[in-house]
Amino acid sequence: MARMNRPAPVEVRYKAMRFLITHNPTNATMEKFLEILRQYDADTVVRVCESTYDKEMLIAKGIQVMDWAFDDGAAPPKDVVADWLKFLKAHLKHSPDSCIAVHCVAGLGRAPVLVALALMESGMKYEDAVEFIREKRRGAINSKQLQYLEKYRPKYCLRSRDNGAGCLIQ
Repeated sequence: MARMNRPAPVEVRYKAMRFLITHNPTNATMEKFLEILRQYDADTVVRVCESTYDKEMLIAKGIQVMDWAFDDGAAPPKDVVADWLKFLKAHLKHSPDSCIAVHCVAGLGRAPVLVALALMESGMKYEDAVEFIREKRRGAINSKQLQYLEKYRPKYCLRSRDNGAGCLIQ
């Protein structure tokens, strides 16, 4: 069986947010994946692709798994974006020092798009968010996803100054 060459996991830090963008693990590679999660102090895995492993192995180690799969190469549906932002607000309030691991199959499309949305919601312009991610994750975000990010209008729900509305980023 041919082995797919995949990029190494990368950490994206911005303000008080920490993300780990990675490719999908399998049951056979779970020990290595757990080691990487521990290295970055990740307490949550956001899976935006079809399942390739038993999430019970992660849950048994105290790692929360969020399943928000959407089509490869596509922009996230509105419900995934809403769930992602709601989760981020709560996570940043209750676990501000931990990292959130986000993965799709190769870690080049769906996962980086969700991270870009978080950066944009905290005040970064879409061009800067894409460039920031691509500096660390070469080849991330395809043209269809780039068009989506260009048209996306952030509500800035993760900005530090929100006139008391409960945003959390410092």
